[in-house]
Amino acid sequence: MNSLLEPGMFVRHPDRPDWGLGQVQSNIGGRVTVNFEHAGKVVIDSRHITLQPDFGA
Repeated sequence: MNSLLEPGMFVRHPDRPDWGLGQVQSNIGGRVTVNFEHAGKVVIDSRHITLQPDFGA
């Protein structure tokens, strides 16, 4: 699923709802950089975490 994420898409981290809504900045080689409302810029290893798209944002 993470391989379909593109810059500009909105996502949520399934284990960290406190981070709020995040916007994908890049998705390169399985590493997804996301700018979250309450956590700032975070690099996610998509081999371990499946981000949840948020189409309502």
